[in-house]
Amino acid sequence: MILTRRAALKGVLAATIGAVTGTATYGVGYERHRLGVTEATLPVSGLPAALAGLRIALLTDIHHSPLVGAHDIQKAVQLVLMQRPDLIVLGGDYVTFGDRAYVQPVADLLAPLHAPHGVFAILGNHDDDRDMPAALAGKGFTVLKDQRTRVTLRGEALELAGIRFWTRRPADLARVLKNARDTVLLLAHDPRRLTEAAALNVPAVLSGHTHGGQVVFPGVGAMATKAARFPILEGIGRRANTSIFVSRGIGTVYVPVRINCPPEVAVVTLARQSPYHS
Repeated sequence: MILTRRAALKGVLAATIGAVTGTATYGVGYERHRLGVTEATLPVSGLPAALAGLRIALLTDIHHSPLVGAHDIQKAVQLVLMQRPDLIVLGGDYVTFGDRAYVQPVADLLAPLHAPHGVFAILGNHDDDRDMPAALAGKGFTVLKDQRTRVTLRGEALELAGIRFWTRRPADLARVLKNARDTVLLLAHDPRRLTEAAALNVPAVLSGHTHGGQVVFPGVGAMATKAARFPILEGIGRRANTSIFVSRGIGTVYVPVRINCPPEVAVVTLARQSPYHS
């Protein structure tokens, strides 16, 4: 039997459609729920020896919505508590598009979180500036809106500086960091704040926002059109004396799909790093 060119093209097209459909089905039905724990070591310039080994759990980009149900959030909370971190950071985007119907429910779902040195929260671009922080504060979490707080651990101090998503100007970050005496950890939803943090010689940053790209194809990379704008989509990065960890987060936005980019609860362990001299 002779295979015509037209028949061959039909076969290729059918196989391609089948592969794409199968991948999308996997991404919707399975991978976006395949929540796990990612452990990472973050080098911090000038970190006191007593703070080396400090373990910080990071939950970010929860996006409680019709696309991200209570079960995934409950699982994330359980995973964090099982890790027994020293402190917990909530990295923003608790709901999607500021949907107030989910503000109190997501705070209720996060309420069981606790750690010996506290739970600290910042706001993402999907969060409003009033209801969401009030709901989180009502659960006993410390919400940092362009603010800094000092935590003493093992006889040394760590300064946690939390900024809003919309706080971008170096002068505004400098005001938040003014007169900091101890090691600073910047909590910034958007990893693009690495640029300003490095200019201000901030030792370390924790971020989210990118979802790790959410849909990532081998040899192609992240399908998000804005992915190239970020200095790093996930994991550990560095610029000068500033290290950053970017989490893939928990939820999804726009479409309920994750491909080659499973959701995560991150546990970041701080490690000492010699300062870089240019």
